[in-house]
Amino acid sequence: MTLIKSISGIRGTIGGKVGENLTPLDAVKFAAAYGTWLKNDRNKETYKVVVGRDARISGQMIQELVMNTLIGLGIHVVDLGLSTTPTVEIAVPMEHADGGIILTASHNPKQWNALKLLNSKGEFLNGIEGKKILNIADAEDFNFAEVDDLGKTTINDAYIDIHIDEVLDLDLVDADAIEKANLKVVVDGVNSTGGIAIPLLLERLGVDCIKLYCTPNGEFPHNPEPLKEHLTDISELVVKENADLGIVVDPDVDRLAFICNDGEMFGEEYTLVACADYVLSKTPGNTVSNMSSSRALRDITGKHEGTYEASAVGEVNVVDLMKKNNAVIGGEGNGGIIYPDSHYGRDSLVGVALFLTHLAKKQMTVRELRDSYPSYFMSKNKIQLTPTLDVDKILKDMEAKYAHEQTTTIDGVKIDFAENWVHLRKSNTEPIIRIYTEAKTQQLADDLAQKTISEIKAIAGI
Repeated sequence: MTLIKSISGIRGTIGGKVGENLTPLDAVKFAAAYGTWLKNDRNKETYKVVVGRDARISGQMIQELVMNTLIGLGIHVVDLGLSTTPTVEIAVPMEHADGGIILTASHNPKQWNALKLLNSKGEFLNGIEGKKILNIADAEDFNFAEVDDLGKTTINDAYIDIHIDEVLDLDLVDADAIEKANLKVVVDGVNSTGGIAIPLLLERLGVDCIKLYCTPNGEFPHNPEPLKEHLTDISELVVKENADLGIVVDPDVDRLAFICNDGEMFGEEYTLVACADYVLSKTPGNTVSNMSSSRALRDITGKHEGTYEASAVGEVNVVDLMKKNNAVIGGEGNGGIIYPDSHYGRDSLVGVALFLTHLAKKQMTVRELRDSYPSYFMSKNKIQLTPTLDVDKILKDMEAKYAHEQTTTIDGVKIDFAENWVHLRKSNTEPIIRIYTEAKTQQLADDLAQKTISEIKAIAGI
């Protein structure tokens, strides 16, 4: 069982001992630290925080603890109930709130939950802000409100519909073109809130939607990370139903993957590539993704005469570089689409609408669209951390070993070879080292990954 405290929030497994897992006391303590930081930072008479959650079994318990802690600090709460991460992000500025909290462990299995923290813009906190909250939590430096100054709760369950309205109002979303395409789509909502939001969006777009695992009960029917090995059911159903494509989201709906009409993966990395291709064709400009994302985005950006740059892994890092570069679209290769015309957050609803518009205007199958892009293949692997594993030493030794190649160390170590690359980094969300590789064939990517893992094990003596 695990508890991970980081600048982006607190994440852990439910149950067990305080300080070692995400127990009720840990949830209260961290919520109190966030609320205290917010009051110190904003320095106002009244405060408001938007709170929403995915459909995890532990979600309602954690949400009640968090909301009542904020109320105890004298902070008013807007309760969105079952929601999505991007929905909470757009709700914060619309509510003129001081911040937001999303209760979700994203792609982690059902025993996990987390508090993900937003600022008044509905964007994730930066490293300095996150560190202040960790310090407040460690010091337990809380000052709760007296009885006449307690906060109040307002329930608003309309924000998924409001979110869909905002998506449909985007200039580059062509609902008429999508409806005329007569698309049939299978949706895997992994029994979380994507099973609410995505079918509602598709209904508004005039798309025939076949639901798979769209009951928001938190009983994930498969590993919720949208990777090929977890998506056999939807792949088979797309073929059986003769559907045009499949749509897969993770539990909090900020990662988006597609299944081609032949049942094969479109490729999580290519979600951003396809959406960027469409956006850049209408609004030329620059793009940003993280260092673990495919080179295909760089190629597509160059085709449209824009500039591509890579940031450190993490949504806040991508957003920061997007703002500096005036990027018209960006995101992460895990299927995260960030479209500034909507908001600076990964948003699967925006991604679906842009992708379907692109597909409808291209008048080709999803398989044909995928085949039109530069062909790269990735291998995503991990090594479980143990108390004796010195990650910093491993990364330094790997950097030294490949000093003759192009290396980047802003986030772990990335080694760029002429035809492929490998990126090694310690995860912010799990006790693992991530090993990402990319090459011109799947076999070459897998071989590079296994070679790298062997080198790491040799360095670590395991």
